[in-house]
Amino acid sequence: MMTLTFASPPQNKSDLETGPAFTPRFDEKGLITAVVTDAGDGALLMVAHMNAEALALTLETGVAHYYSRSRRRLWKKGESSGNVQAVREIRTDCDQDAIWLKVSVAGHDATCHTGRRSCFYRTVGVDEGQAKLVITDDERHFDLKQVYAES
Repeated sequence: MMTLTFASPPQNKSDLETGPAFTPRFDEKGLITAVVTDAGDGALLMVAHMNAEALALTLETGVAHYYSRSRRRLWKKGESSGNVQAVREIRTDCDQDAIWLKVSVAGHDATCHTGRRSCFYRTVGVDEGQAKLVITDDERHFDLKQVYAES
């Protein structure tokens, strides 16, 4: 249960950018963007969204929680796969409308639901005038059918 609450962002830009208060600026849907990297090697793992409850639970428990826009519900990362994200550090950007989580991933060391370490396993390029995707990391860290059989 969430006990932590967040004050409204200050009107003064200087206070927002240099003051000591963490006052996240949630968007009109009540969400803030979360960029997630590996605390050890800095690899980009995923981008997700948090509502106030997910952010508070993350701060209170030290385990990453997010808000699923497609499922419209709170979820603890790794609750199905076992790839729980232990939060090592949280940073916010200058105007507090995005956060950066540095995490250690338990389980299979995979963040993506496809079984890959990162959700960013494809590059975007142009081939014969068409935008194309190229898979650059096809290593699966777990068997999807086995891990998600009960989900």
